Parts: sequence; C-alpha cells; structure tokens
Amino acid sequence: MINDPAQMKQEWQSDARWSDVVRPYLAEDVVRLRGSIQIEHTLARLGAERLWSLLHSESYVPALGAMTGNQAVQQIKAGLKAVYVSGWQAAADANEAGQMYPDLNLYPSDSVPKLAARLNQALVRADQINHEQGKNHIHWFAPLVADGDTGFGGTLNSFELMKAMIEAGVACVHFEDQSSSAKKCGHLGGKVLVPTKEAVQRLVAARLAADVMGVPTLIMARTDAESAGLLTSDADPYDHAFMTGARNEEGLFVIRQGLESAVARALAYAPYADLVWCETSTPDLEDARKFAEAVLAHYPNKMLAYNCSPSFNWRKHLDESTIAKFQNELGAMGYKFQFVTLAGFHALNLSMFDLARGYKEQGMAAYSRLQEKEFGRERDFGYEAVKHQRFVGTGYFDAVQQTIVGGMGSTLALRGSTEAEQFTTEVSTTDRPPAAPTATQRGNGKANGKGNGHAKPVPANALSDTGSLDSKAPEPSARPTAERVSHSA
Repeated sequence: MINDPAQMKQEWQSDARWSDVVRPYLAEDVVRLRGSIQIEHTLARLGAERLWSLLHSESYVPALGAMTGNQAVQQIKAGLKAVYVSGWQAAADANEAGQMYPDLNLYPSDSVPKLAARLNQALVRADQINHEQGKNHIHWFAPLVADGDTGFGGTLNSFELMKAMIEAGVACVHFEDQSSSAKKCGHLGGKVLVPTKEAVQRLVAARLAADVMGVPTLIMARTDAESAGLLTSDADPYDHAFMTGARNEEGLFVIRQGLESAVARALAYAPYADLVWCETSTPDLEDARKFAEAVLAHYPNKMLAYNCSPSFNWRKHLDESTIAKFQNELGAMGYKFQFVTLAGFHALNLSMFDLARGYKEQGMAAYSRLQEKEFGRERDFGYEAVKHQRFVGTGYFDAVQQTIVGGMGSTLALRGSTEAEQFTTEVSTTDRPPAAPTATQRGNGKANGKGNGHAKPVPANALSDTGSLDSKAPEPSARPTAERVSHSA
C-alpha cells in the first residue's frame, strides 16, 4: 500500500487501472485521512483485482444474486465467476432487522455488508474444505458485486457504507441516483432523483473511501432516470434541460424521464465510476444499443452493466431465440457485467414451494425424487451438497480434531455417520479409525515428544467390534497425520 503522496499521484497518473478515473481530491488528502496504521483487506483487494481482470478478459461476466452463503457456493461450484449481492434480496429476507421488507430503504444500512460477509465466509469455508482434500481446481474467492443503494443518506453515509463493504470483502459496489428518503426498487413507480451533482458526490465519497482503505474497489454508477419523473431540487443547472416547470403536491420537481435523460446522467457519472448501469423498464436490445453508443462515444473505454431483471416478463417481450442470444449481444455492445438481481429469491421460493406441494400430496416419495435428482447432479456435474455433512465441513473439522490430538481422535464425526454408511462407497482415511500408537508413544504417552504425559489414550482400532481390547491391532510405521486425509466420496 502506497503511503507517499507523490508515489500515489504517480500511480494514479501512470497505472492503466486509473486511466479513466477522475478524483477531485489530492493524494495528500487520502494519506491524511488514513490514520497511522493500515489494515489489510485481503478479500476485497483480491476480489477487486480479479473482477477487473475478468471484465477485461471475458466477453462479459455473468452473475446471479445470492441470498445465502450456500447459494454463493453453489454458483461458483457450477462455474460462475462472480456473485451479486442484492439490496432487494437483503430487504426481502436477509436483513439485520429480521423483517421481510419491500425495497423501499426500510432495511438497516449494514444489511448488505453483513450479507456479503456471510457469503464470503461460506466461500472461505468451501475453499478450506477443498484445499484440505487436495482439491484446488476451483477459484472459490469469487468477487462480490454489492448493492450500495442510495448510500442510505448523504455523502458521509456513502463514505461509511463503502468502508463497510470493503471490510466485508466486496469487490465492487454500485450507487444509484435516487433520493434516499424516497428510494424505490428500480422497477417500482414514484422514483425521485437527486440532482446530478449530488449523485456525483456519492461516487466521489465511495472512491475516497476505497482509497483511504487502500483497496482498488470498483465503483458502478447506476441511473434510474429512464423511468424516474421527479427531482428533489433544481439546484444543479445540469438538470434544467429535463425540467418541465411543474411541481407536484409534495413540492418535488417534475422532469422528463426517458433514455435521453439517462444518457445525460450516465455521461456525468462516467468519469467517477468504473462501470455505468442504466436501470431499464424492459429488456430491449435497441435501447441498450442506443445507451451504449451514446456513452461510449464520449468514454470509449468505459464498461457498462446490465440488469437482466426478474421483474421483466421475458417471454412476453422477447422470443426464445432472442432471449438465447440476448447476453452475447449485450456483451458485444460493451455490457461487461450482466446479472440477474433476484435469482436467489426466485430459486429459493420456487424450489421450496414445489417440494412442499409434492410433500403434502405424496409424502416421502416427493422428497425421494429430490434426492434422486441430487444423485444425478452429483454423478453428472459434480454437485456435492447431497452429502450435506461433508459439504458444510464435518470432514474438515475432523481433520482439525485429528491434528489437535495427534491423530488419536476416537470421536470423529463422519466415522460411523449415516452419511458415511449410506452415501459413500469409498472408505476415506478419515472414516477409518486412527492407527495404534508406536512403541515410543505407548511408552511415554506423548506424540513425537509432545503432549502432557498424563493420558495414554486407547486408539480406536485397538477395540474390537464388541468394544473389548484387541491385542492384535496393527502398529503403523508412520504417524496418521503424515498421511493426506481424504474426504472424497
């Protein structure tokens, strides 16, 4: 992390990462606001670097909204490379108030950072489980792209929210130009915009927070101007071209909504953001093309984002062939990040409804069909959650326990479990009882000269099936912990 203002300024000027980013503050400001020590935010930094690389190497990066850690794990196991963290989904069923809310700015402002932290913790555990088994072919630390909403207030709120996102390990955060007090989901009515300069200040606050934290977090600017017809203030001359001269009963200014207004706002935000997103009312390739061409004509290197929203009735607007090519065409236009915001919500609800309906009508036959479907996905695609004990880390913590007790554990959780008996055909080393101690270990009650010398544990495989001592138990030539512990199925 650079702490010298001159070096920081030089990096901003010479590094391609910052070639299209405007900072209306000085490197000296960043250093002055950092404090005397720097805390490393590894997941956020690695995620930001990976996302930047993916956006520049893939035709586009697809992502689905995840509501739980297990949903994030399944997404990455299935082959996706990024995860979306939706504020709408946090409001609906994953917020710190423990309530079910619509997306009306009702949920606590720390909900999305805490949801992101839970997703990252699940991905960390998946990596630990697989690494302990010697499986390192999946990059579990997928970058998280998270919803910063309206910043939940003014510029200081945006600054603090961005810091919380980075502490949670988020790679990219998007901020929108709606009023915090009147915030609506992008596909609801009654949306109210803040002046353009106020929205720009949110982006500047977020960038300053990332710089102070020393992380190259990506910032996405979202405009809702395509379908928002109200404005809080006429203070910014930039907005005057779209004002009608009318005010409503609440004193809000009535403005012309539409693609032209969205383009104007996107052009104002582009210098301060890494990606630009226009929230749209329908999945329209022609509108997407017009928006992209207008923005890229002024900022040819700017990346765009597109919400493939579940709020759209896709088959009502597009035929099957158009839907099939929709994302590839968007990618060719410059929409480098494409995401289904509420995928977790819809997948969770439909799958549970179908199971519950079948269970009500057919009992365990319905659940058995789900299980057989899991077996098929395991066989054909490597799905792992059918062995739910292993999936959440039972074998990993058995390995931790074996390490602590020097390979002499007799209370391992997977050994003798119903999962090991009914879902596994191959016997793994953790499912086997630990080997008997060597003569040296038997003589002093210590493992390799270590231990407290008080207890002389009876190894599990020195017991017969009836529980009596077996004098013919084999003696190993090496300590059990020297062997790779396998939890493969």
